[in-house]
Amino acid sequence: MHACRYTLLSMSANTSAPKPEERKPSFTTSSGIELPTAITPGDVHSDPGAALGAPGEFPYTRGVQPTMYRGRLWTMRQYAGYASAEESNKRYRYLLSQGQSGLSVAFDLPTQIGYDADDPMALGEVGKVGVSISSIEDMQQLFDGIPLDQVSTSMTINAPAAVLLALYIAVGKRQGVEPSKLRGTVQNDILKEYIARGTYIYPPQPSMRLITDIFKYCQQEVPRWNTISISGYHIREAGSTAVQEVAFTLANGIAYVQEALKAGLDIDDFAGQLSFFFNAHNHFLEEVAKFRAARRMWARIMKERFKAQNPASWKLRFHTQTAGSTLTAQQPHNNVARVTVQALAAVMGGTQSLHTNSLDEALWLPTEGAVRVALRTQQIIAHESKAGDTVDPLGGSYAIEYLTDQIEAEAQQYIERIETMGGALAAIEQGYIQNEIQNAAYAFQQALESGEEIVVGVNAFQTEEDVQPERLEVDPALEAAARQRLAALRQRRDNARVQELLGHLETAAKGSDNLLPIFIECVENNITLGEICNHLRTLWGEYQPPAA
Repeated sequence: MHACRYTLLSMSANTSAPKPEERKPSFTTSSGIELPTAITPGDVHSDPGAALGAPGEFPYTRGVQPTMYRGRLWTMRQYAGYASAEESNKRYRYLLSQGQSGLSVAFDLPTQIGYDADDPMALGEVGKVGVSISSIEDMQQLFDGIPLDQVSTSMTINAPAAVLLALYIAVGKRQGVEPSKLRGTVQNDILKEYIARGTYIYPPQPSMRLITDIFKYCQQEVPRWNTISISGYHIREAGSTAVQEVAFTLANGIAYVQEALKAGLDIDDFAGQLSFFFNAHNHFLEEVAKFRAARRMWARIMKERFKAQNPASWKLRFHTQTAGSTLTAQQPHNNVARVTVQALAAVMGGTQSLHTNSLDEALWLPTEGAVRVALRTQQIIAHESKAGDTVDPLGGSYAIEYLTDQIEAEAQQYIERIETMGGALAAIEQGYIQNEIQNAAYAFQQALESGEEIVVGVNAFQTEEDVQPERLEVDPALEAAARQRLAALRQRRDNARVQELLGHLETAAKGSDNLLPIFIECVENNITLGEICNHLRTLWGEYQPPAA
């Protein structure tokens, strides 16, 4: 048997044999990293001990916990929210009953940019792409029957993140839950809004102040809360490559750390509450390597650049969502396969929590049945595939280690280029990051149209089809009902107290006091999200993006 194996190896090493024809002239990842036919030990790091370490040890390439999913599975979240707080509450309770272990709140566009449901700017958008939240009564209804000391809640909110966090804390108090017992994450990442998503309100300086106010307040009062989810997800959705996703996300992270240090915080007082949010895309090997590279880079940045002493400050902990931009309206059931591949990449890459997209999201808001399939996908990976039964199962693969090294090297080049411009904010103001993403998106579209990139059911393997899955629609009467509730709230509240508190808010906003305590007091006295945000608009103005 050994002799036979030796003979086969000798034959394969015969360099005079003609190279078999391959399907394409070259094989590259989304980032343009070329993949050799077969990767050898010589193509990967020369010092694997320093590059990898053990799971749960610096530089955390192999994971932030020594046992990872052998100890505890990732948190299974489904990003959900639509129509009214009452309707979304029903969806949350359903998901929890089906085995979901954490909530992830989607807010409608008016809420995301700080407008109440009865604001003229909200007309026609209330409850359309998420839940409408204007007041503490809405927030209380959203979590009715859900004990906030027993769930972890992620809120995808940025410009008005401090106000939504204040609402969550206030509702917790009404439930008898102290802030110190609350667990969850607020996205709170304004830089990626300027880059890729657009739901900003204020100019950079007051926006960064709100972020560091959250850091300070939670470090003292809500220690189990992740104060920011530094997001590569939306950067990738805008068309970036995997390398760009890592580079621009970590560059933003560096900017937030610098801002917090400038505000007087000690690195080890807040760094352990930072978290990240990444996309899980289609190139399976590149995605696994991307997560590992990001973890290693952040550990080195925190330990070597910022001199953090606490190992908790070195750990990049992240939530992952499968790639919405890869979902197709054509042959929508194919999306189940895409989401499965992407979710498995996130698990192989060591995510701490995961959202799986629903098969119908390219068409409309996800239906209950589609959400159930998405959640079951995670549960099958967790309990049937056994993929999490060993830590970093792809670690040591030549291909994975090669790609991890390549992504780190190329992302580091981007970060160094951004540093020469003055950092992430300066690079954003110059339009550099936005242009890099636009160029990557354009290159992919060209490859799609030429047929170099294949999307099944879109530019290949098409079929004639009449797509008529179950559809979720938001009742237009919702908006009128929300207006009526707000009118009633404003009638019965103590409006003299409202005016007094808005005066206190103005004084605090003009000074340097932490704004979280006054936000909490405001919402507890029925001042609405829009009233707080509009008051700050008059003081701080609104951000105007640079011309492209």
